[in-house]
Parts: sequence; C-alpha cells; structure tokens
Amino acid sequence: MGIYSFLLLSGGTVATLLGRLYFDKGGNSIWMSTFVQLAGFPLLLPFYCISLPKNPTTDSIHMDRPPALTFALIYVSLGILLAGDCLLYSYGLSYLPVSTYSLICASQLGFNALFSFFLNAQKFTPFIVNSLVLLTISSALLVFQTDDSSDSKKISKGKYITGFLCTVFASAGYALQLSLTQLAFRKIIKRNTMRAMLDLIIYQSIAATCVAVAGLFASGEWKVLKKEMEGYELGKVSYLMTLIWTAAGWDVYSIGSIGLIFDVSSLFSNVIGTLGLPIVPVLAVVFFHDKMDGVKVIAMLLAVWGFVSYMYQHYLDDSKSKAESANVNQVSQASTSKEVDR
Repeated sequence: MGIYSFLLLSGGTVATLLGRLYFDKGGNSIWMSTFVQLAGFPLLLPFYCISLPKNPTTDSIHMDRPPALTFALIYVSLGILLAGDCLLYSYGLSYLPVSTYSLICASQLGFNALFSFFLNAQKFTPFIVNSLVLLTISSALLVFQTDDSSDSKKISKGKYITGFLCTVFASAGYALQLSLTQLAFRKIIKRNTMRAMLDLIIYQSIAATCVAVAGLFASGEWKVLKKEMEGYELGKVSYLMTLIWTAAGWDVYSIGSIGLIFDVSSLFSNVIGTLGLPIVPVLAVVFFHDKMDGVKVIAMLLAVWGFVSYMYQHYLDDSKSKAESANVNQVSQASTSKEVDR
C-alpha cells in the first residue's frame, strides 16, 4: 500500500505540473494533451516479463471465468470512459491555473463516495458525509472567485467557467471509472494479481489511445503539431521531453491508483489521490507563479479537512476490524484450551 500510494502521489503531481507546462510554453493541442495522458502504456510492457508466471493450479480454479469477449467489453468500455475523462481534464488544465485545477479535482472524492455507495456497497458514516460536504464546498468556492493570476489574464471569464465545468465533469467521470474498476475486479476479473492489473491498465489504455488518435486526426490538430513543436518556448527537445515525461507520470499514477483499488477500494485510492491536493498548488506558486489568494487557501484547508475526516473514519474501521479479529482469536484459543482439557 505504501508503494502504491507513493506512485500515485508522485506520478499525479509530476504529470499535472508537466501538463500545465505544455500549455504555458506554447502547446495548444487539446487532443495531444489527451493523447499523452493515455499513450504511455508501452512503458509497462517490460513488467510482464518480471510478473509471476501462471500457476496451473490457479488457472484451473478460474476455469469458470467469463469468456474473452466479456473482458474485451470491459476494457473497451473503461477505455472509452477514460479517454472522455482525459479530454475534459485537458480542457480544464488548458483554461485554468494549475492550482485552481488541482483544487477542483478534489471533488472527485465526493463523486467517488456517491458511486461507491451504489456500485460497491460503500457505507456512509457521519465522518464520510462531513468529508463530502467539505470537499463540495471547497470546489464550489473556486467558481465564484475572480482570479487575477498571470494565467487567468490570458483567458476570458467564459473560458474560466468552461474549464471549471470540464474539470468537475471529468472528476465525476473518473470517480465513476474507479468504482466500475473495483466492481469489475470483484465481480468479473476476480484476480488480485500484478498481471491482472497490467492487463487492465494496458488494454484500456490501448482502447483510450485509439480514441485520442482518432480525435487528433478528426479535429485536424495533427497538422499543426510540427509548427507547435518549432514554436515551443523551451525548444524542440524540451517539447518532446515534456510530452514523454507527462505520459510516464500518468502511467506511474495508473499503477498506484489501480493497485490501491484491488488492495483496498476505489474510495481509498481516491482519498490517497486527494492527499496530494496541497502539493500541486504549492508547487504551482513556485514554478508557475500562480497567485495563492484567500479563496484558494480556504478551499485548500477545507479540502484537507475533508481528507482528514475520511481518514479518521478509515482509522476507526481499521481499529474495529482489528478488535473483532482479536476477539475471534481469543474465542478460538479458549475453545482449543477446553478441548485439550477434556
């Protein structure tokens, strides 16, 4: 869990900052931004070589698994949903300061809790409800502010609202995808293995990348990519490195996110992602000179409060689980002692 959490936080933070750098330094292609969020899956292929080989005994246990067509439908459906989310995220990141963008993304935890309630039998408690309310207020605050940072001066208020709405809808879509992924793992895939995780990431990424490539050509943006690279403020090499490392960062994020889904739950994976909430705005102030005004500070504090509220509930659940396990062990030991005495 610690490794997956580190991968999720580091990959998401680096990829988000590089994605904003692409737009800040001359990148304009929404579909290229979408493409690099999806096309890094070939970097994961070597991991197939180091994953554990198939066990014949284990394979025989799963003879009743659904046919390959069912898996194909799962991968394609999740891939199409992922492509749509990445497209909306690209619009949001191109129109908003990265600090504002990252704070709005915190709303996906609230959406994820809602979808988890219906799809994954997630129970609501006062602490979880408190977390959802705080995160909702945190995101809602940002739409009412007049951001005068250097980035927002380049866009109209209409584009700011568009970016806000795109990011909110993308957060909802991504939360739905996480819940559906957990549902697929537990009801259909039924294998909590590295190979199953790689299959899901790679095959859904292939489907999503096909959608992004189709959009890139259908929109005509592919025609201006050469000119965009030549006019990139940091140079051609930096242009390519920005795109490559953005793709690598999102791959690292995917491994951490899906790893936490099948180790714990989709909601827990999203909570760890929210833990990175204060990281991106602070780094955005350092590297992009975003303005950290009072509204953003309040929004960030509310979001962190919401995160702490959820984590406290997770702590209570974990303590209760350990206490129940200890009681079961005591009862079992007492029963064994009585049998020995007899």
